[in-house]
Amino acid sequence: MAREVHETRLAKIEEMRPIIARGGDEGQELRRLPDDVVEALVDEGFFRFALPEEMGGENASSMETIEILEHMAAIDASVAWNVMLGSEINAMAVGGMDPELAQEVYLDNPRVIMCGGGGPGSTPSRAERQPDGSIKVWGQTTFISGCHNATWCFMPAPLMKGDEMELDENGVPIFNVWMLPRDQWEIMDTWDVAGLRGSGSHDVKADGAVIPARFAGVSLWTVPAHYPNPVYRMPTGMRLAYNKAAIALGIARGALQVFADVAQNKIPMLSSSSLANRGIAKWRMGLAEAKYRSCRAFLMEAMAAMEEELKGNDDLPGAKTTQDARLACVHAGNECMEIVDMLHNTAGTSAMRMHSPLERQLRDAHGTASHRWIAHPLYEDLGAILLGHEPSAEFAGGAGVPIGPPPPK
Repeated sequence: MAREVHETRLAKIEEMRPIIARGGDEGQELRRLPDDVVEALVDEGFFRFALPEEMGGENASSMETIEILEHMAAIDASVAWNVMLGSEINAMAVGGMDPELAQEVYLDNPRVIMCGGGGPGSTPSRAERQPDGSIKVWGQTTFISGCHNATWCFMPAPLMKGDEMELDENGVPIFNVWMLPRDQWEIMDTWDVAGLRGSGSHDVKADGAVIPARFAGVSLWTVPAHYPNPVYRMPTGMRLAYNKAAIALGIARGALQVFADVAQNKIPMLSSSSLANRGIAKWRMGLAEAKYRSCRAFLMEAMAAMEEELKGNDDLPGAKTTQDARLACVHAGNECMEIVDMLHNTAGTSAMRMHSPLERQLRDAHGTASHRWIAHPLYEDLGAILLGHEPSAEFAGGAGVPIGPPPPK
């Protein structure tokens, strides 16, 4: 039955192809998704499929999530990126809050979309406790994809007391990604880019944003997990990686489809037959297909191993499982970028035109592969482990480097 629900979800993407394609086209001009496309995606549950069933979702596994995002990104990466980020933060947040509070957030407002994370902006962030139990936050955060769609934003900030950081019982500074209501933050118009142009990844600014006391303990990850689905015991870095790898797979898949059409219909200059009859096109098409299938198989194998390790228990991922899965995500992001580069080059000047899907896929593939959680510098970290170096906390298994709520006072 679970697989039937998943297949229905994949079929819905194909049914919505015209809407997704239009949203991607309009997003290039708007630098965000048009509101009516977001509403259509909300209507069909695309920001809720990863939630637990008791919170109105479909309890998707990591592999089902990858397939859904891949299918959508093959049509348009910016639309899929908005769905990826909104569904990802929705699902991570439900795992990091008390289930009773989650019912209020998700069941009382079934159209809820969340955004957040991002990097440090021009204003250093800080959070401060208030006498009534609330938290106030100041700061500016970059790369908040889908912020125009969201009713909540998660903003990272250390908990401060004057000029000093508050420490937990082990002497470690308290740092959290705080859950800010929509009326407490402002969107700064900063997203003017080439790749993933329609993702709406502007900066978000908070100036004394008030987090009500009942939301002050919410985080994006907590253990023991509230739900049995293994994804709720995958640390933050892992959750943020496999979703990005899924977008990369989708872009490569879409580029393979587009290139096949171009090659069969394009007659190159000074040629009497189609590009599809040229040896270089045949060779590169075969290589690109093999690279796509190989990195996809590696990713699915690694995520299946992690889910199997976490099934039916309360464990956290082991070091080897973590390293394999993170390596598979980095590999997928970078291999897919190379696939699109190769196909774009082989298509010739036809791919250079702004109306060509390959032109947008080239930009989107590079934008995706540059994301921190799957970017090429991680090869160095993971390669060092393979050469006998000790892993950093991010790759050592277990909780990794989780971001948690402050301890109760």
